[in-house]
Amino acid sequence: METTEKEYMRPGHMACPGCGEATVLRLVLKVLGEKTVMVILPSCVGVISATYPNSTFAVPCFHSAFEIAAPTASGIAAALALQGREDVTALAFAGDGGTFDIGLQSLSGAADRNDNFIYVCLDNEAYMNTGIQSSSSTPQNTWTMTTPGGRRGRKKKFMQIIAAHRMPYAATASIGHPEDLMEKIRKAKGIKGMKFIHTLTPCPTGWRMPEHLSARAAQLAVETRIFPLYEVIDGRDYRITHEPKGLPVDDYVRMQGRFRHFTPDDIRRLQEEVDEEWALLKGMTKGCLG
Repeated sequence: METTEKEYMRPGHMACPGCGEATVLRLVLKVLGEKTVMVILPSCVGVISATYPNSTFAVPCFHSAFEIAAPTASGIAAALALQGREDVTALAFAGDGGTFDIGLQSLSGAADRNDNFIYVCLDNEAYMNTGIQSSSSTPQNTWTMTTPGGRRGRKKKFMQIIAAHRMPYAATASIGHPEDLMEKIRKAKGIKGMKFIHTLTPCPTGWRMPEHLSARAAQLAVETRIFPLYEVIDGRDYRITHEPKGLPVDDYVRMQGRFRHFTPDDIRRLQEEVDEEWALLKGMTKGCLG
């Protein structure tokens, strides 16, 4: 896998200890390198980026409005194309709120046009930067500040929405499996058109767990099949990139305070749903690549 030893995310950033988003930012930039123009939003990433005149990132960075990460990256990609700069990657970062909710309309437009950039969703399953409010990425019955008794809705199946746009490449990735994540970024870099990477980025603050458990939580999300790793080519070819161990969901749930109120029946229902979704995914795939 082509990557670089050079770091494009400077030390001393302002992320919380154990922040999953900071890890994704670092890994993605290590693969893409200095010939990258990135878009960020008013979000945790906006905080991580530092305050003027300082910058965490060693590449050009454009701070966009919350709901327009995708069209901003589209415009940058178009400007690069006019300049003949095919060696520079346009890259957008947005959280689950800016992707699943507020930014969905503009993201859908960019995907429909098949604009040439990489979009990375940093999914920590709530609006963490503004106080841990529920988003449509928050799992059912999960505690947040706005759903103290547990969220009623179910987590949006966003990869199905993305696949419906029939873009060249989409994939899920996790900080618990960094080599898989970096390989998918490398692959996306070599594809022309819209590329979407959905990353799970644990938030110790919002998930109510010790900061040193972020990577472990990300691993367990994959190995319990709650967040399987796969890619979708042209919206129709599903390929699992890591065969999970099939651990019980209880291993994942019990390590996080946001699920502290879960009863044995809640865990049983979650396990049934995970098993059902895994069977559906397996039915759409052509086997495991990992």
